[in-house]
Amino acid sequence: MLWFVGMGLAGAGSIPADAKNVIEQAEMVYLEGFTSIVTESDERALEEMAGGKIIPARRWMVEDGKEILDNARTKKVVLVSYGDPYTATTHIELRTRAAELNIPTGSIHAASILASAVGECGLHHYKMGRTATVTRDPRAASTPYRIIYENLVSGSHTVLLLEYDQDGGFFLDPGDALGLLIEYEKEQRRGVITDELFAVIASRIGMKGQSIVAGRISSLKGYDFGAPPHAVIIPGGLHFTESEALSASAKCLDAPSDNSERMPSIPQQMVKKYVPMVRDAMKTIEALEDNPPEYGHVLENAGHYLRDAEEFMGKGEGELAVLSVGYADGLVDALRMARGIDRVQ
Repeated sequence: MLWFVGMGLAGAGSIPADAKNVIEQAEMVYLEGFTSIVTESDERALEEMAGGKIIPARRWMVEDGKEILDNARTKKVVLVSYGDPYTATTHIELRTRAAELNIPTGSIHAASILASAVGECGLHHYKMGRTATVTRDPRAASTPYRIIYENLVSGSHTVLLLEYDQDGGFFLDPGDALGLLIEYEKEQRRGVITDELFAVIASRIGMKGQSIVAGRISSLKGYDFGAPPHAVIIPGGLHFTESEALSASAKCLDAPSDNSERMPSIPQQMVKKYVPMVRDAMKTIEALEDNPPEYGHVLENAGHYLRDAEEFMGKGEGELAVLSVGYADGLVDALRMARGIDRVQ
């Protein structure tokens, strides 16, 4: 049998009583330490529970899974991990493979950083959007950047997990994580990650020395957040009760601010940009002499499409708004090409 056991956020001291019983009765106990830091004192405490040596489970061992699954066929095996066992997709995949091999599995859940950090900051769980991971590789910044943007547009909060390299003893600093996103913003120029963006740095949640610091990125630059583990939360739309709770629970370098208020959707950005451009092109064509009579009908229809786009946008129907702008632009573009007018970008 294969048990998946979570240690929670405070290490071995926060292991549930049921989990202790499972560990004590286990024939083999693997300790996974690649998703977050596990201290030597936690290892010693687990060894005492298990009544023997704990087997370190490196990332490759859990991803490969062969040794763990082979032993679980005939022995009672436990895989212990920081937080909740199923926060890591690697563990879920291992459980799936065990089920396919008809190896019985069991689960003992514990506190996860995804839930605990949000609650400690006073934010509402039902407003959480997709989670993302920030790594030290600048090329990987596109995914968290896109997820932050999508969450902000919908008014949702984003939890950013930071890269941890067990073998190298490396934990990405929150300031460096925000710096990577700022650098990526310079390429995108969509106004997602700016100095005015309000962020929350949750450090050592559930441990001694817990710290929550919040403020605009401009205020967080150069701040010493202390030892890991850390998580970064980018709030979306803030209810007034969230702002009050955040002010009470965190060291706020700036007053909490709603990041979603200033974040237009892609349709809003497109309509704002292209409607004036199409209207200017229409005026240019209207000012020409000797336009055929049918040009007036085409321009009139283009004008209707632009008004439709603005009405759709007002109703929150962004896709229809973009389509309407596209139809108007296509009509005007055809007239422009017919008269040999260069397109103004």
